[in-house]
Amino acid sequence: MTGDGWALRTEDLRVRHGDVTAVDGVHVHLVRGAVTALVGPNGSGKSTLLRAMSRLVVPSEGRVSLPDVRDVTALGTRELARRVGLLAQHRPTPAGITVRDVVGYGRHPHRRGWRGTDPGGPAAVDRALLLTGLADRQHLLLETLSGGQLQRAWVAAALAQDTEVLLLDEPINHLDLRYQVEVLELVRSLADRHHVAVGVVLHDLDHAAEVADRVVVLSRGRVVADGPPAQALTGEVLSEVYEIPVRVTTDPEDGALRVRARPLLGRTRDLGVA
Repeated sequence: MTGDGWALRTEDLRVRHGDVTAVDGVHVHLVRGAVTALVGPNGSGKSTLLRAMSRLVVPSEGRVSLPDVRDVTALGTRELARRVGLLAQHRPTPAGITVRDVVGYGRHPHRRGWRGTDPGGPAAVDRALLLTGLADRQHLLLETLSGGQLQRAWVAAALAQDTEVLLLDEPINHLDLRYQVEVLELVRSLADRHHVAVGVVLHDLDHAAEVADRVVVLSRGRVVADGPPAQALTGEVLSEVYEIPVRVTTDPEDGALRVRARPLLGRTRDLGVA
């Protein structure tokens, strides 16, 4: 695996919502200079785990650690936000503000003093706008953007936060094919060139295999596989987790993993589907 050592880890992490255990005894570590993809069916605990890593959700048991901080609950909110960034799946669309304003929100943890001075802010915002292809749209109002442009604006805000750990919850949702590829390339670049530890929730298993150094497969709140894509994304594991026959092959041209679900013809006939 690439990377310079772990940057964030969870130890025996559990998150309960009433009688429901959403995350159950999870040990995961994110590595500097590497991308870790969290995959699994809906309700498997991926987003909850990501939110617990950023302390947006308080664990019921266990802890989240940084190399010099045994438990992140010891950090203030702003201090943690300077080190761990989160792009959540669901975000508001405030009216009357520009793309640049939104990207500037990512600089909030870095502002100092009662006037909120942030000497490095403008350059960080410019860089984030450029990396996400929004420099020429920075003065547009947020409500005028397409769904894909809006998604890129929030990705840019996460980049402007300039943290050593970046958590992304389905960052390519609502994006067309071109921008899916560009965002995934950006994620790869953040790890390779800037040594950021990236944790990303993805639904597309081919994308996960392509972008990630390591894949963590979750099911019902538990880790059922954890390793390089070729080891974690096996037909046996995925068939069990998704409860549907899954075949994993290697593309003969580029060596990439290809994940395909086999059609359940017998089941569709039982349901009366032609």
